[in-house]
Amino acid sequence: MNIAALAVAGQVAWKRVKPVVLRETVLLPGAGFLGLIALWWIIALFRHEMMPTPLEALTKNWDYILHPFYVRGPGDLGIGWLLLASLRRVSIGFLLGAAVAIPVGLLIGMSRTAMLMINPIIQVLKPVSPLAWLPIALAMFNLAEPSAIFVIFITSLWSTIINTALGVASVPRDYLEVSQVLEMNHRRRIWKIILPASLPYIFTGLRISLGIAWLVIVAVEMLTGGIGIGFFVWDEWNRLNVSSVFLAVLVIGLTGLVLDYILIKIQVWVTHRPASSSTI
Repeated sequence: MNIAALAVAGQVAWKRVKPVVLRETVLLPGAGFLGLIALWWIIALFRHEMMPTPLEALTKNWDYILHPFYVRGPGDLGIGWLLLASLRRVSIGFLLGAAVAIPVGLLIGMSRTAMLMINPIIQVLKPVSPLAWLPIALAMFNLAEPSAIFVIFITSLWSTIINTALGVASVPRDYLEVSQVLEMNHRRRIWKIILPASLPYIFTGLRISLGIAWLVIVAVEMLTGGIGIGFFVWDEWNRLNVSSVFLAVLVIGLTGLVLDYILIKIQVWVTHRPASSSTI
């Protein structure tokens, strides 16, 4: 088949799938967001003394949107700088958590003794609210910055540990038997068999942990203050500037979406396999 025939076949196939792609990627998501905006508008009409309409919120936040990286004083920074400060804390805490959680999950998945020792600790600490760790962190570090990073670290452990252990436990028995036939040592078996087979589970845990980390940093910054998107939300609410709170909610949500997308791309690059678009 020549190139022209392939091009024609491709055009025919695209014409068939184009309505479906357009419906699933543009029309249905767009209808969902329009419905959400309409609901916001209706609620704002009944609570107009406090809650702005979408158009009013857009108008009042226009300066933030056009100039996200302005610097007008020590405590007067654009929302872009605040977002970067929060992302830096989340990145440090999340990466430290992943560096601990993945080896611990591998250990639990490969050793029943380790599982019996560590699993009760996980089950006790996993349900603890992230904000309950903040006073402990402040008592240890006596500074807001390392305390926020510690809370991110401790709360991003559990999902990655559990999913990594599940991935190791799900490695097909045939793979392990092949490694025994090839007389692989323990370290080589981990790197060549167990870890590659567990990667989809590990990345699922990392995506859940990253979502939790991004969720937690907003609450932590509300309490610790300083520079960050969470403190911006609390500060604007204290000023009764609800329009800016809505802007912050949009920025937080879009940033979380981008972070998950980046992790999906890293998963595809590492595993050379397609990843699900959602962890739900």
